Amino acid sequence: MKLALYLPNFRDKVTVTELEDLTRLAEDLDFDSIWTLDRIVVPEASDRAELQHSFGMMTEFPKALPVSARGEWFQGWPLIPWLAAKTSKCRIGMSITDTPYRSPGVLAAELATVDHLCGGRLNVGVGAGWMPEEFAAASASHIFPKRHAHVRETLEIMQGIWTNDLFEYHGEFADFDRCGFGAKPLQDPHPPIFFSGLKDPKRSANRIAKYNLSGWIGIQDTPEELREWRGPIQRELDALGKADILDSLELCSMYWFVITDEPSDQTPAGKASNILIGTATQITDNLKRLRDSGLTMPLIWPPFSDVPVSKTLDDLKRLNDEILPAVNAG
Repeated sequence: MKLALYLPNFRDKVTVTELEDLTRLAEDLDFDSIWTLDRIVVPEASDRAELQHSFGMMTEFPKALPVSARGEWFQGWPLIPWLAAKTSKCRIGMSITDTPYRSPGVLAAELATVDHLCGGRLNVGVGAGWMPEEFAAASASHIFPKRHAHVRETLEIMQGIWTNDLFEYHGEFADFDRCGFGAKPLQDPHPPIFFSGLKDPKRSANRIAKYNLSGWIGIQDTPEELREWRGPIQRELDALGKADILDSLELCSMYWFVITDEPSDQTPAGKASNILIGTATQITDNLKRLRDSGLTMPLIWPPFSDVPVSKTLDDLKRLNDEILPAVNAG
């Protein structure tokens, strides 16, 4: 099992210095990768728990975000070239880039440049988004009902731009004649692409097989959820004649992480479970269960509040030095 850091750029108060300290430690500990979070806005309605949908469209959570509308968070995308300059070993990426908020051609060209800035260490995560209020703020309300189709077009445009000297595309969301978009990515044929979504194994299998995707990223996924997903998606891939793909897929999930002195309540609560919040022993046991269920890399996510970055820095050292060796040995 590998480790990745999910930078806490989305919280009520965080400083660049804190993000830099976390980034430096992830490099020193030889983490696989560092990811930022994509969040455009926090609607004021969230403060009243009156969003149209619950957080992430997950029934375990309220119709609110864990950060206030007046929070001083940082946008995830500008941090990517910053991470390129601040790191030399860790891979970097944003989890997950909501494609409806971006022009596919512009996004593809900018990502290719970033891949050069970081020396070929870029991961590309794509997803559809879930919050209508955020679509409105991004001037993309018209895309919300068709957001999954937008992801598909973005994948096709990115891969087309990255692998052709000149490229044209004529679709619903983008329509342009043959153009050159500048430098191709440093990675050949292009950076690995990660996607999100557990609900529809058939859709996931089709995307993986058609676009040769490299990884999947979820959020707070329990061992049970991972096992329930692997079976149906394997059957779909078998039907597509792509039976071996799942074995090479990087299976990841984002987990809130705190090492506590006293045992935490481990009662199953779906995505609200204390999966990686607990004593070192509890976290070790849960990581072993996640590994046995197919997880290859947890994205370690510092809490939104109440835990200072100094505590997270200490916890990350313990995770790397004490817990991970026990997980990999068990």
